[in-house]
Amino acid sequence: ATGGGGECGGPAGPSAAPGSPVVLETVLPAPAEEANGTEGVKTPKVNCEERNVTGLGNATLQILNVSQDLMEFLNPNSSDCTLVLFYTPWCRFSASLAPHFNSLPRAFPTLRFLALDASQHSSLSTRFGTVAVPNILLFQGAKPMARFNHTDRTLDTLKDFIFNQTGIEAKSDVTVTEEDWEGPLPSVLTKGIDWLLLFSLLFLASFVMYATIRTESIRWLIPGQEHEHQE
Repeated sequence: ATGGGGECGGPAGPSAAPGSPVVLETVLPAPAEEANGTEGVKTPKVNCEERNVTGLGNATLQILNVSQDLMEFLNPNSSDCTLVLFYTPWCRFSASLAPHFNSLPRAFPTLRFLALDASQHSSLSTRFGTVAVPNILLFQGAKPMARFNHTDRTLDTLKDFIFNQTGIEAKSDVTVTEEDWEGPLPSVLTKGIDWLLLFSLLFLASFVMYATIRTESIRWLIPGQEHEHQE
């Protein structure tokens, strides 16, 4: 199975914070011939400070829960880089991307990888222009630097994207394993109730019913309308 194909609709709702989205450079993965050739290698666009992985153990993806704020995990005074995935558990494109994104921390142990449910962090989705998921952003410190925009979301294209932006080479022996299909990012669609959509439909139905009742009440108050009705 591959990790690409398309996108699911944006999760931002009425609770999203106002303000203009952050404008990012959209970057495609670097072609293979440029990444492997000496003449095609370009200066990294983002100068990332690589973490010291000594004593950190196995590098894994961290998923933020609804009570955790992304900005608390990003140090504005640092130049280290973090790849952040905005996803939703009901989006099949997010599910197909999951095993490939789960394997990235092993390929780039000196970088950080975070993922968050965009439907639970609608203010962040609006702030960073997440109109569809999955959405992958590269941060340096607390500043978003580039957005991955490619329908083929696989481990290889993600490696190329990171290398193209940071100049950091991935470990060549990393592949997508069975454990990556199991987690930490779920690769199985979660069926649930879209409470935001349900609330919107109930609000719309209530408004239509209220408007209809009010219209009938006003109609009987207009002179001549009652007499016309009786005739």
